[in-house]
Amino acid sequence: VSENQDLKDSIKPQKVEFHSLNLNSTLHWQPGRAREARDTVYFVQYKVYGQSTWQNKDECWGIQHHVCDLTNETSDIQEPYYGRVKAVSAGTYSDWSLSCRFTPWRETVIGPPMVTVAHSNKSIIIKLQAPRSPYKRKRGNMIPMTSYYDLLYQVFIMNNLLDEQHRVLVYEGKDRVIEIEDLRPGVSYCIMAKTYVPMLDRSSAYSSRQCTML
Repeated sequence: VSENQDLKDSIKPQKVEFHSLNLNSTLHWQPGRAREARDTVYFVQYKVYGQSTWQNKDECWGIQHHVCDLTNETSDIQEPYYGRVKAVSAGTYSDWSLSCRFTPWRETVIGPPMVTVAHSNKSIIIKLQAPRSPYKRKRGNMIPMTSYYDLLYQVFIMNNLLDEQHRVLVYEGKDRVIEIEDLRPGVSYCIMAKTYVPMLDRSSAYSSRQCTML
């Protein structure tokens, strides 16, 4: 019996956790401490906090991967969820490994906006587009993250002659089109932007640099 218990313990999945970007939420885990046998497969269940019954995730039932997409199952983004995983190898089932509680609205990482830059004589026109969520409206178009969060845009400008560190915040607000005026002709300027969620006091990473020469 103890030998079987050892095997059960050694194949039990480790580090079961949710990763989430723009509400695309996946459950990740690592194999147990036994060298993973070729025949090891995994079974995933999920539930809303407070519910007594676990739901099977059919697409992640008997899989060999170490990741399972639970975006659709966690679409009520204010609800807290749990995921759990068990392994089976050589006919032996491990116990379930449980994730921490996961609330998509609070814990998802919000990405930077898409930035498009155009210029005229002495000004730069910046267009910003919020990241999209994975969820669709009834008409079929994707719901932007601004439908779920009160997002602000932070826009930074760099004079390309200076080094990366001299980023100047030139705008913070909700406008999606911004004009920066009175810039020097013949100088190359680079723009980067972040999304900022005041309620969570959290900023995204920087967008990729968009540069233009006046």
